[in-house]
Amino acid sequence: MRRALPILAALLTGLVTYGAADVVDVAPGVLTYDRPGDVAQITSEAQVGAPPTVLPAAGEQAPRPTDDSLARQLDPQVRDAWLGPSVGMVVRDALTGDVLYDHRGDRPMTPASTQKILSAAAVARTLDPATRMQTQVVEGAKGELVLVASGDTLLASGAGDPGATEGHAGLRDLARAVAESLGPQAKGEKLPLRLDGTYAAGPRVPSTWDPADLAAGYTQRVTMIGLADERPQVFEPSPRYPERSVLKALAAELKKEGVATTPELDPDSWSEPAPDGAEVLGQVESAPVSEVLAEALRSSDNALTENLARQAAQADGAEASTARDVADWVRATLDEAGVDMSGVTMVDASGLSSGQKIPASVISDTMQLGITGSARSLRTVLLELPVAGVSGTLHDRFVAEDSRPAAGIARAKTGTLTGISSLAGTTVTSDGRVLTYTILADKVPDTTGTLGARAVLDRMVGILTSCGCR
Repeated sequence: MRRALPILAALLTGLVTYGAADVVDVAPGVLTYDRPGDVAQITSEAQVGAPPTVLPAAGEQAPRPTDDSLARQLDPQVRDAWLGPSVGMVVRDALTGDVLYDHRGDRPMTPASTQKILSAAAVARTLDPATRMQTQVVEGAKGELVLVASGDTLLASGAGDPGATEGHAGLRDLARAVAESLGPQAKGEKLPLRLDGTYAAGPRVPSTWDPADLAAGYTQRVTMIGLADERPQVFEPSPRYPERSVLKALAAELKKEGVATTPELDPDSWSEPAPDGAEVLGQVESAPVSEVLAEALRSSDNALTENLARQAAQADGAEASTARDVADWVRATLDEAGVDMSGVTMVDASGLSSGQKIPASVISDTMQLGITGSARSLRTVLLELPVAGVSGTLHDRFVAEDSRPAAGIARAKTGTLTGISSLAGTTVTSDGRVLTYTILADKVPDTTGTLGARAVLDRMVGILTSCGCR
């Protein structure tokens, strides 16, 4: 039980970070000058100034909600017409793992992007969280330069930023290292530059993905190298071949260093591996895998999730040549970790494909692995989930009066597809008890749609946060 205390304490003291934005009304919440009605105050000014004083409340001393009280509060919500007729919800006490509320928690339902929590847990359980992806340039045959992809799709086209996750490693730094290794003799001579794209090779577009999602900017192709500034935005799709952009950007940076190159942009050439034992001319490293994984959840990046899961599956010695292979590995990894995977149907790692089913209880069990179970590095990832009303995919939510109590306190992974809305994460009650929650609704009516469903989901998390429920 005591193994859960670090993450529980961090969730409580995380309120301090939020406070700076909250008190000046940058974000709504329990500390803001513009307070909504009689919202219960989660923490006092003294506690904000001295977070260690609230740590005991994160353990056994904080009273937990009773099952009956939660049922009285939540039963009307899960039956709200805006969610539709198919709703699953599980609430747990994070410290003990006890289930406090269960509404059809064992029913297989479409999870959308909350499925990423399962993949994140499998990755966190498999890869060393401190691992960094190394992008190298090595010397190839006949004086060619070979850029070796190793999974980093968050490269900066210019200089890297050691304090960032996106753009942590930069092509300018890589080019300078290569130019220094080559020395003056390479200047003025035009060298071939090609890509070794053989690492963790697999389908660029899973067969179960809708091509329209690529065109609309909801995702990008699954590659093992790419630029951070070419990640897709809604209605701003990424390039068909992100690798070409990397080669062109590296060639431009090498030119600035006096090294002229001719980049090979034909995708057919990228399947040739670099020579064994080739001399490394330059190397840059990504942010730690734990930070990249947190970014995948924070921004709900489908391709990045598939990328990391494929790398982890391959590192684990599993078959990873298709998206379904990787999904099977996620399932097997969590089954081995002790999660009951009954009712689970997965065909990808990200939740973007249709035809996937996961009970709310499985997502809840998986989050518990990161708090008290075997996937301890998942703790860091859970602490980096979007904050309600502040960051990531939750930045514009929890603004209504009935959901504002959770703003700045609750953290969650969102899930949205047509007719599907879901939310899974953590919050802290008014008594200081940390809870986990998973809510799935996969038959949202067309008449109310995503926005209506989100309003109810946010309200439910607001209820969990504002009440002691005893």
